[in-house]
Amino acid sequence: MDLSQPQGENYANPKTCFFHVLFKAGALAFYILSALFFDNFVIIFVVTVLLSALDFWVVKNVSGRILVGLRWWNEINDLGESVWKFECLDQESLARMNKKDSWLFWWTLYITAVAWIVLGIFSLIKFQADYLLVVGVCLTLSIANIVGFTKCRKDAKKQIQQFASQTIASRFSSTIQSAFSVV
Repeated sequence: MDLSQPQGENYANPKTCFFHVLFKAGALAFYILSALFFDNFVIIFVVTVLLSALDFWVVKNVSGRILVGLRWWNEINDLGESVWKFECLDQESLARMNKKDSWLFWWTLYITAVAWIVLGIFSLIKFQADYLLVVGVCLTLSIANIVGFTKCRKDAKKQIQQFASQTIASRFSSTIQSAFSVV
């Protein structure tokens, strides 16, 4: 993954990018600034976790599909086992995805998790176990999306490689057949 921001193109989906960042920034900002305005842990917990849950839902169900063409979910099969399910756009559509949108999607996903880890360290240093609980819930939601989309991206790459291998094998086979049918 390229670390530098893509140059020369605009965001293809600015509204989706805005909401992708909005709930992340909202949860972090509310958690950080709430100490200045509230002295009520319950309000801080509920609002921060609610914003983080909204972020989880928006990323998983909306911005992941639109910005990177990926979607994941987890099901329990008949044997009671957890099964990961992945969806991705076809190869041609994935190739046309906007690089700036993709860059924003992945970077904000990782930066948010790092920010929650840093806030968790501060809570540990201050011996604030209750606030560590807030950070733990928000970090769990953030990491769930990272794991889900990373697995989904790997599955999409594997599907593309399989498709390419099958296409090459099919063309090779038809070329051999046509060569022998001429003889």
